[in-house]
Amino acid sequence: MMNFKKWVFFLSLIIISQLSVAQITGKVIEAESNAPLEYASVALYQSKNKVLVTGVVTNLNGLFSFTNIKPGTYYLEASFIGYKLNEVEGITIIKKGERKELGNLKLTLGSGNQLNEVVVRTEKQTVLHKIDRQVFDTKKYQSTVGGTSVDVIKNLPSVTVDGLGEISVRGSKGFTVLINGKPTQGDASTILAQLPANALESVELITAPSAKYDPEGKGGILNIITKKGAINGTFAQVNVRGGFPSIEDYDTKVAAKRYGIDATVNKRTDNWNFSVGASYQRNDKTGRREGDMYIVNAADDKTTFLPSDGERSFDDVTYNGRFNVDYTPNKSDTYSVGFFAGKRTKERLADIVYYDNHSISPIGGSNRDYTFAYYNHNLRVRKGDFALGSFDYSHKFENASKLSTSILYEYTFLGGPTENDNLGHPNNNTVYQKEYNTNDNPLYGTRFNLDYLWKPFSFGTLETGYQFRDLDHTGKFVYERDGIQVPEFSSDVSLKRVIHSGYAQLNGSKNKWNYAAGVRLESMDREYKEALQSETKENVYEYDFVKLFPSASLQYKVNDKTIIKTAYSKRVERTTTFKMNSFAEREHSEVFEQGDNTLLPEFIDLVELGITKKGKGGNSIYATAYFRHVDNVINRVNTLAYQANGQVIDSIINRVYSNVGKSNSIGLEIGATLKPTHNWSNFIGVNVYNYAIDGVLNFKHRDGIERNYDIDSKSTIYSINLNSTYNFWQNASLQFTFNYLSDRNTAMGEDSRFYSPNLTFRKKFMEDKLTATLQWQNIDMGLFKTNEQRITTSRPNQFYTTTNYVYEVDMVSLNLSYTFNAAKNKSKFIDSEFGKREF
Repeated sequence: MMNFKKWVFFLSLIIISQLSVAQITGKVIEAESNAPLEYASVALYQSKNKVLVTGVVTNLNGLFSFTNIKPGTYYLEASFIGYKLNEVEGITIIKKGERKELGNLKLTLGSGNQLNEVVVRTEKQTVLHKIDRQVFDTKKYQSTVGGTSVDVIKNLPSVTVDGLGEISVRGSKGFTVLINGKPTQGDASTILAQLPANALESVELITAPSAKYDPEGKGGILNIITKKGAINGTFAQVNVRGGFPSIEDYDTKVAAKRYGIDATVNKRTDNWNFSVGASYQRNDKTGRREGDMYIVNAADDKTTFLPSDGERSFDDVTYNGRFNVDYTPNKSDTYSVGFFAGKRTKERLADIVYYDNHSISPIGGSNRDYTFAYYNHNLRVRKGDFALGSFDYSHKFENASKLSTSILYEYTFLGGPTENDNLGHPNNNTVYQKEYNTNDNPLYGTRFNLDYLWKPFSFGTLETGYQFRDLDHTGKFVYERDGIQVPEFSSDVSLKRVIHSGYAQLNGSKNKWNYAAGVRLESMDREYKEALQSETKENVYEYDFVKLFPSASLQYKVNDKTIIKTAYSKRVERTTTFKMNSFAEREHSEVFEQGDNTLLPEFIDLVELGITKKGKGGNSIYATAYFRHVDNVINRVNTLAYQANGQVIDSIINRVYSNVGKSNSIGLEIGATLKPTHNWSNFIGVNVYNYAIDGVLNFKHRDGIERNYDIDSKSTIYSINLNSTYNFWQNASLQFTFNYLSDRNTAMGEDSRFYSPNLTFRKKFMEDKLTATLQWQNIDMGLFKTNEQRITTSRPNQFYTTTNYVYEVDMVSLNLSYTFNAAKNKSKFIDSEFGKREF
């Protein structure tokens, strides 16, 4: 009761303060897309003598407010770099307490000249800096045309993609993907692989998210914005891509296929906006795997060696359909319904020859007991069917408040078998052992959001909201050996997770300052069940927490060219069903892979401090120093595998997902836009950080053997992303991109450097309606070690593994894109919320 009285008293003070002073409010938006412009400058002048009264900058939602304004007549100027000035005259304040609501102030791109669309695009900045995010223009990355969103985001300064296709943000594989601001809960690589690069308008990188966002993801948030427009009419675009035959086949059995087609149709009227899209993509990748491994068996005083070499290729097929409709009956209400359905199949073929498997006894000796070679056929098929729908509604009140609600329901079916056949070599007709693992993983997910944006107060805007998330994921795993099911290795698992969370977020600005602060309260209940199909007993593992996730950011505009900002954010990286499944699966001939049924989520604290400096002629530079601390670090580590009698298995390593302690990352991120000439522009991003893991792996599996390993690993890691574009004339350009990732440490070893240079030529025809893009990806020409990465793990006197992944180079493809009514696109789509995280 006392808290309620305090809350009423607080609201009364706010209302009284609003009535006692004059106030001028409004919102600055982009004329073309109606999107709010954050950090736009708004200045208030006296009409009679044109003297500046005061100035402010807009907040995250484009809102601004002038308070304590004396009676008189004023005019206002709203501006933003790259946009035309908007002047509002005749603003009259008659008495104290009066409030003037100016509504939306639209800013138009351009410098005052009548520029056509192509000129505007070439002048648009590669990256815009806002208080809590960096916004990257995807049209600057021509080498991504015809590809997927993965091809786009790997060019961002903080983002890297390694040889296994795993995406990291500032060295962390855990991050959240939003589609047009809507949360998703899928594996990042899978989500981004489903979205055609041609459909993207921009990518927002939010490294220190506010309390308004779900705290999932230790690397922050990637918000994918699809193409938008604001003109009534019909838009249509079709993209066709074809890959030339592989120059190097790597002795693979089947040649790689690369082709695709995607199309988007958008119809917009005053009240309706319809979007329909479909995509089919085939993105195969050939390559080889060169490995070496030894395992020490101290009990038998021997060492087993397994050198290997063979094919490792991927067949990746994705197709989907998307539909979205928006209805705006008036200026206050907006309704939106979206549907998405898609299928993805990814087949990884690893046909490996273990050509010199032999034992040496005693340990460290040189006498060869025997030599044994065999051939391993390993095919892992991963399939996913995705179907989901969403409904959104928002209402804007006359006092500038806004109520928004959203509900999403998803059904996903995951599965796919793994074939593991050990055969004779060179006679493959000899069968030593045939294993077959399969699984069915139906998943059901629900999300509900309710958000309220309060009317602007003198100190800023207040946002509050509630979110409910429910996940129900089950799995049935069947293990067969030589055609007979093995009940002792066949299991049923189930993960149920319910999350309730509420937040309060304050955004404001005063003079040259921009600030935001908030807190999110989250309650999570997790129940994980597992049982062998040969047993009736079911083991239940429960975990829950109630935690606060605070955030804060502060930005100061030193002058028109220099901005300083700092931020703090607390995050969480939740576990997946796959990483908790403690029943081993035969991933390769020499690898069992399993999870930990007591796996804890990671908790993250992030602090950053940055500066942005703009120069002449479109040149700019920014630098951000950051520190990230993670508790309960989850790593994939290798351990010795044991038989039921406690003996070491000589030829198999156990690969386990487990909590290994804590980690600290301290780094510096630098980005620069350089334009030596009008036609030549360059963007370079560098990220350097020191990564340290410290802890203990304490893992005890059902075999009864406890593994204890000290984890102490430190390394300095860096990455470089370069984008250089030269425009020959208005409709032709050449672009070179280079992505480099240095050696980096893991909990038990090291991953080698990985790099990829690419070259793209782009030419437009038929009054810019037809665009042809010729791409040369992973340039190597036999001179470099492009698209190649070695992964090594070891424990003294126990095991050593090293594997070199050599993937296809010198890939050439042609993309043709035809656009109808290019300026009229306002399509937007939803994507998987839950299932893709588990793919």
